[in-house]
Amino acid sequence: MPIHSTAIVAPNSRIADTAEIGPYCIIGEEVEIGARTRMMANVYVEGPTWIGEDNIFYPYATAGVASQDLKYKGERAETRIGHRNRIREFVTIHRGTEGGGLVTRIGDDNLLMAYVHVAHDVQVGSHTMLGHAATLGGHVLVEDWASVGAGSGVHQFCRIGRHAFVGGYSVVTQDVLPYSTTVTEREIHVFGANRVGLERRGFAGDRIEALQKAFRLMTRAGLNTSQAIERIRAEIEPTPELDEVLEFIAASERGFVK
Repeated sequence: MPIHSTAIVAPNSRIADTAEIGPYCIIGEEVEIGARTRMMANVYVEGPTWIGEDNIFYPYATAGVASQDLKYKGERAETRIGHRNRIREFVTIHRGTEGGGLVTRIGDDNLLMAYVHVAHDVQVGSHTMLGHAATLGGHVLVEDWASVGAGSGVHQFCRIGRHAFVGGYSVVTQDVLPYSTTVTEREIHVFGANRVGLERRGFAGDRIEALQKAFRLMTRAGLNTSQAIERIRAEIEPTPELDEVLEFIAASERGFVK
């Protein structure tokens, strides 16, 4: 396997023959790195950490480091990163804690841009995009295909629904609805369906329009949540995406952005 002479690799780590460990990388104990994953330079990984195949870590990224949560007392916790992720410069990914299931998890085919922070016990799905310096607090859930814009902060325990787009420099303190475009100005608002993103992913126009009408009823019709849901069910033909939004609302514990 190509390991640079300046890299430090713990004896009990498991590195695939086709993985690449670049200059000045430090790979700690109980780290497993899959085939064709590349650590470019100055990457720091602590175990227990499992990293899949075909990932690329850019210089100065870190993974598996202990949580900043003051309740963390050194309990054994892990980090799991899937396949084909791009982890850019200075990204920080912290391992889990006892209070969050003891694992921080990132799925497949994600782009984490420079300076992204993934805190303890965060669960990131697949095909997501986290913009420059986006910050995910502890226990945050980011579902598949969601995008979080540059400089945004997501409060602990919040959820970002599937195919949602969070605009840059947003402050997210409640759950973000699936399929929505949500942006902070002085207050945080839902602006409607994530039309451009959904069109790019092949969603039919009538299904996007159903979501758009539902978001208008939910956020602009002067209705409370129960009234809006009643109107949505009465006036809009059901679709799988609309059902998902309503199920997401029903499961929300922190409330959701309107």
